[in-house]
Amino acid sequence: MKRVFNFNAGPSPMPLEVLEGMKEDLTNFKNTGMGITEISHRSKEFQDMLDETKALLRQLMNLSDDYEIVFIQGGGTMQFLMTGYNFLHTRAAYADTGVWAHKARNSAAFFGEVYNANSAEDKNYSYIPDTCEIRPDTDYLYICANNTIYGTEYWKFPEVDVPLIADMSSDILSRKIDFNRFDMIWAGIQKNLGAAGVALAIIKKDLLAKARTDIPEFLQYNIFVKKDSTYNTPPVFCIYSLNRMLHWIKNMGGLTAIEERNKVKAKLIYDVIDESDGFYKGHAEKASRSRMNVTFNLANADMEKDFVAKAKENDFIGVKGHRLVGGLRVSLYNAVTPEAAETLAEFMKEYERVNG
Repeated sequence: MKRVFNFNAGPSPMPLEVLEGMKEDLTNFKNTGMGITEISHRSKEFQDMLDETKALLRQLMNLSDDYEIVFIQGGGTMQFLMTGYNFLHTRAAYADTGVWAHKARNSAAFFGEVYNANSAEDKNYSYIPDTCEIRPDTDYLYICANNTIYGTEYWKFPEVDVPLIADMSSDILSRKIDFNRFDMIWAGIQKNLGAAGVALAIIKKDLLAKARTDIPEFLQYNIFVKKDSTYNTPPVFCIYSLNRMLHWIKNMGGLTAIEERNKVKAKLIYDVIDESDGFYKGHAEKASRSRMNVTFNLANADMEKDFVAKAKENDFIGVKGHRLVGGLRVSLYNAVTPEAAETLAEFMKEYERVNG
């Protein structure tokens, strides 16, 4: 079986050993005589799996008992809507670090006043601003922890006196941080933690107590907590894929080991960029560089198109930059192996030798 080097920005690769291990469960999950996509979400087998998934998250993230964990369909777009609908009472602050923060802010604007607490637009979102201006009566500050399009990532989180909500879709469980400092974390799982189709939301109980209850039930976080993510039929397979990925992370040595692995991968690619004497031009400022998404340019669009074509010929998939900014992008999510990053780094060096 041929496997390519998958550097897509999402959905992204899953470890081959995880995929291989899922085969039996597709036809006979827990000796039920039914596959994981066939079992009832009201069954004991599903409930046990759901409980285990939440327990693994709590363990790996070292979460206190102050948090509820729910799983919601609709991906990031639904979370852009729900965060504002539930928690925006007067006004909300958004850290302006790129497209996904814009989308969240614009969705929340349907429900109240929103404003930028800062902005990196002046340098084409190539850095993470180090200050936030919070206005009186602000309900929360919303940040996007890792910006996939521009290749920037928070290495120091804001210190503010209002609830902090973080979209961690593209760097969740890629490194060890204090997750308990956030009032809410949400993430689509399809980059680091499983198959596309569900977002996990981790919400502090104190924040939940402030959530609106005069809105449609399906858009209330408290309803998902009350119904234990089964208000309607949940995305069973997606939650199962998350469960398998959490076991894999635990078996790899937890977040400490995963972080070291991700450091190695990012360094391999950034070193090629930094040592290319300008042949490769990184977009993000060094202090704000993402480990998950390495963004860079070549001399012109034609050369970038050629790079993508030559990369595909060598089984490197997904290295074209986002359509909004162009250029090139290498995504190095948890399941991307160090060997894949090393092989790509060698390809980049050879491409520079031939075309430089």
